[in-house]
Amino acid sequence: MRSILRVLAAAVLPAAAGCATLDYYAGAVSGHLELMARARPLDEVLAEPGLDGRLRARLELAREVRAFATRVLALPDNDSYRSYADLGRRFAVWNVVAAEPFSVEPRTWCFFVVGCISYRGYFDENEARAFARELARQGLDVHVAGARAYSTLGWFDDPLLNTLMDLDEARFIGVIFHELAHQRLYVEDDTAFNESYASFVEREGVRQWYRARGDEAAWHRHRRALAREASFRRLLLAARGRLAVLYARDLPAGEKRRRKAGEFRRLRREYAAWKRRWDGYGGYDRWMAQPLNNAHLALVAVYNEWIPAFAALHRSSGDWEAFHRRAAALGELPPAERRARLRRLAAANPPPTPAPGPL
Repeated sequence: MRSILRVLAAAVLPAAAGCATLDYYAGAVSGHLELMARARPLDEVLAEPGLDGRLRARLELAREVRAFATRVLALPDNDSYRSYADLGRRFAVWNVVAAEPFSVEPRTWCFFVVGCISYRGYFDENEARAFARELARQGLDVHVAGARAYSTLGWFDDPLLNTLMDLDEARFIGVIFHELAHQRLYVEDDTAFNESYASFVEREGVRQWYRARGDEAAWHRHRRALAREASFRRLLLAARGRLAVLYARDLPAGEKRRRKAGEFRRLRREYAAWKRRWDGYGGYDRWMAQPLNNAHLALVAVYNEWIPAFAALHRSSGDWEAFHRRAAALGELPPAERRARLRRLAAANPPPTPAPGPL
C-alpha cells in the first residue's frame, strides 16, 4: 500500500451545507494558510550558506525535476514545487478512513469543487484522532494515516515540504510528477480515475527521467521496488476480496465477526510467507503490526485500478500532450460510460510483460 495518501483539496476548500462542521473548515483553512506562510522560494533557500548538504541536494534535484515535468511530461508550468516549507513535523496532514464493520467500501465525504472523496484530512493529528474515535463510537472501522503530501489541484502554489525529503530518490521524483498530474486533470467524484491517472504519470515519468539520464541501474532498482509493492498490494486485495464475499453472505453478525477476525489472522500468516519470498523485506512490518480492520483495506485498489488503461492510452497517443487531452476527454464522459471505456482500453491493449532490459 502506498504510504502517501492525499488530501485532494478537502482540507482547504469549503463544503456543501451539512457536510461537516464549521470548526473543521476553520481548522483546515488556518492549517493550510500556516503551511503556505512557511513557504520560501527555492532560490532563497538554496542561497543560505549553512544549508544542510542533503537538503541542498534534494532541492536542487527538485528544481531539475520540476523543469522536466513541464518540458517533457506536459505538466502545468506554475509555481508549485518551486518553493520549500519546513513544517517541523513528519507529516503534512493526517487522513481518516472509515468503513462499516461488515464492508470493505470506504465511507465518503463530499466537498465543493472536488466532489466526494474516500477520506477526510486534518492538519492537526490530535483532531484527526478525535474524529476517528467519534466514528469508532458509531461502530465504524477506522484508520488514521499520516500523509507526506497533498495537492490543492492548482488552487494554490503547493510548496515542497520537509516531509518529503527523506524519501528515496525515485519516490521523491515521483511525488512531484504525481501531484502535478492532479493539477493537470481532476475528475469530480472519481477517486479511482484520478489516482490511477496520476499514478501512471508518476511511474512513466520516473522511467523517462532515468532514461533521459542514462541511469538504467536506478530505474531497475525502482522497478523492483514497484514489483514488490504490487505483490504486497495483491496480498491485501486478496484479503479484501475474501472479506467482501464474507460480508455479502447471509450470516449472523456474531459469525461474521468471528470469520472476519479469522481473515485478518490469515492475512498476517500470508504476510509472513510473503516476506520470505522477498528476502525478508520488512518495509511493511510496521503497517502490518497495527490492529487491522476494514478501513485499512478500503483504499487498496484506488491508486492502481485503471493504470493498465492509462498505459494503453499513452502508448496509442504519440506524445504526452495528446495523452493528457485524451484522458481529459474520458473524464468528461458519464461515469458508467467512462468505466466501460477504461475496461475496453485495458482489455484490448494489455501492458507488455516487464522484463529486464534497457529503459
